[in-house]
Amino acid sequence: MKNEKAKPSFEFVALMASLMSIVALSIDALLPALSNIGIAIHSLDATDHQLLITMIFLGLGVGQLFFGPLSDSFGRKPIIYIGFALFILSSLLCIFATSLEMMIIGRILQGIGLSAARTISISIIRDTYEGNYMAKVMSFVTAFFILIPVVAPAFGKLILDNLGWQAIFYMQMFFALIIGIWFWKRQPETLHPEYKVTFTGRVFIDGLKELVKYKETLACTTISGLITGAFLVYLSSAQHVFEDQYNLKETFPYLFAALAVSIGTSTFLNGTLVLRFGMRKLAFIALISFTTLSLGYVALFWGTANPSVVILMLFLSLIFFCLGFIWGNMRSIAMEPIGHIAGIGAAITGFISTVVSIPIATFIGSFVTITVLPLFVGLGICGIVAIIIFVIFRQPASEVVLEG
Repeated sequence: MKNEKAKPSFEFVALMASLMSIVALSIDALLPALSNIGIAIHSLDATDHQLLITMIFLGLGVGQLFFGPLSDSFGRKPIIYIGFALFILSSLLCIFATSLEMMIIGRILQGIGLSAARTISISIIRDTYEGNYMAKVMSFVTAFFILIPVVAPAFGKLILDNLGWQAIFYMQMFFALIIGIWFWKRQPETLHPEYKVTFTGRVFIDGLKELVKYKETLACTTISGLITGAFLVYLSSAQHVFEDQYNLKETFPYLFAALAVSIGTSTFLNGTLVLRFGMRKLAFIALISFTTLSLGYVALFWGTANPSVVILMLFLSLIFFCLGFIWGNMRSIAMEPIGHIAGIGAAITGFISTVVSIPIATFIGSFVTITVLPLFVGLGICGIVAIIIFVIFRQPASEVVLEG
């Protein structure tokens, strides 16, 4: 039985957030160490270092294609254990990497391993809640999850300065082990026996055939990919922008944390507002604001040098505030009609989103060399396309709007 109106326990929200947080920890804690890792593996091009961030997302996208269907056949919990084991092994590969290519392989494998926890945590939420209540749970989970990017870069820099960059990977492995034990002890299996699907070579094809029946699901998945791709440009180039373009190496972790707080604040607000206004209305307003702010920056600073860091932070914080209302709602709208194939549904939608986002991030990121302007151009273009798709495929509001 789905708890359509039951208040989720704090432990459930915290555990689901922790499963997702290993992804953020594996990305954000490493940001201050990118240049140090580059020296160690004989790679001195800052744009190449962006691959150490974007390639873990490639692994996340590919891995869920396997782990999602497997979780529909064998249960949610066993697959998460397999994912954590692969993550630990690939972390060791990163620690002993001697070249950029070896490090990239390790990061892709890390992403594949982490895709189990990230994808299946969404399936567990979908197994347990639905509709606007699912969006509410997703928002609170994401709000907890956002706490990691707030502290991870500063934590990573502290470890880097005292123990070296390899210790960051050991720290990630330690937290993965702790969360895995917590999950094993406290989270019951949520896949009901009647929903189990026999695993065959056709499970992906059959899931895709079922998924394409839901046009709004495909639309919102594509929008998630567009917005995520634009955001990945920031994520992968943040260290280069703040440390090299603005010469703020020591304060970079705190600037990064401040922007993460902006996303976390809006995500938390979304969790309280979604039951009143509905997923679609909040997501659409946020998309309009996201795009307007991005194009506003482009109009103001086209052809000029970078503005002061205060102005940059103001624009980024406002744009990222919109993200909190976009991500959780878009994912919830996409998952809403496909609860009967939640595992493969989360896998395919996540893969599509990744296929859209990685090329965007890689292409636009290659232009973020001497100014940050290309980032905002990318944000604006992705926002425009996302709005067009949302308007075309948006379903009539059938949600119950709750007052109070």
